[in-house]
Amino acid sequence: MGERGMPLLARLTSLVPTVLQPGTFARLRAVLFVLALLPLARLFFLGATSGLGANPVEFVIRSLGNWTLVALVVTLSVTPVRLATGWAWPMRLRRMFGLFTFFYAVLHLGAYLWLDRWFDVPAIWRDVLKRPYITLGFAAMTLLVPLAATSSNGWVRRLGARNWQRLHRLVYLTAVLAVAHFWWQKAAKNDVGEPLVYALVVGLLLGVRLLRLARQRYGSVDSSASRSSIVSRRRIS
Repeated sequence: MGERGMPLLARLTSLVPTVLQPGTFARLRAVLFVLALLPLARLFFLGATSGLGANPVEFVIRSLGNWTLVALVVTLSVTPVRLATGWAWPMRLRRMFGLFTFFYAVLHLGAYLWLDRWFDVPAIWRDVLKRPYITLGFAAMTLLVPLAATSSNGWVRRLGARNWQRLHRLVYLTAVLAVAHFWWQKAAKNDVGEPLVYALVVGLLLGVRLLRLARQRYGSVDSSASRSSIVSRRRIS
């Protein structure tokens, strides 16, 4: 089959090698690292130029929360991208994206605790009890802590690869809680357009994983049953 007969995705992915050379990968990672810091640099720039709007505290908190969701979506996208393209190198970037998710989540929470509540513990506790979206946000942040703390190769060895993978599946629940946190906060203002986009994207990314799990489980069962049937027919004949 000629190049014209290739599917569009196959043609696009063929332009990028499956495995990147060490120097190329290092440069790509450096560029992505800098790009991931641009939202924070933008906030500093806007703060220095009085560009944070009429309610700068809310602007900072919301912006950091949005970029936490963006980083989380990028992290969850790594495996589907690998499955769709066959590229191996995105998997080596997943840890960095995950740590940036935690980084922006910490800044988001810190901005709320400091700029909005000035570390007033009773006021924060009232928010947790009375505002469901605050409760969901704290729950999502709590789940991110062990994921960030055990992201190193040393923890993979300590926990064992299988246990480490089980622990880091908490990121799926974290994503659901984070989207629900955003949705509930926006629903109070009758503005769920942006949360709906995140919900659809996260649902798609988690759906890819569920489909893959179903194929692995039931596909293996079907193949095992097929092999057993073939063996049985051979024995009968």
